[in-house]
Amino acid sequence: ERQLVESGGGLVQTGGSLRLSCAASGFTFDDYVIGWFRQAPGKEREAVSCIRIRDGSTYYADSVTGRFTIFSDNVKNTVYLQMDNLKPGDTDVYRCAATAAPIPAMFCKYYDMDYWGKGTPVTVSS
Repeated sequence: ERQLVESGGGLVQTGGSLRLSCAASGFTFDDYVIGWFRQAPGKEREAVSCIRIRDGSTYYADSVTGRFTIFSDNVKNTVYLQMDNLKPGDTDVYRCAATAAPIPAMFCKYYDMDYWGKGTPVTVSS
């Protein structure tokens, strides 16, 4: 069974940091693009950051560039999202998702993803 399990969310003050984890199981990790997504009320689900595991290429939304870093541990089959200098606008439930589609990381969209985790909540207080 293919599974994605997120962890690491929590409550943090503005300017603080969190590291989210997405542990994958049940599929060949190296063949996938894995991304982090969020959806603010009334808005479309947004790809925050994605990584193509095989070559390590990455994508970041403009709103998080310079503050978030995505990376993978291919031994642990886990993708991490290091979030620094957090802002209240980053408050959301963060879900990781995966696809085996041969897409560049920069083109990852929620409708391309095949498997989803349940999410981990992030709250940034002002």
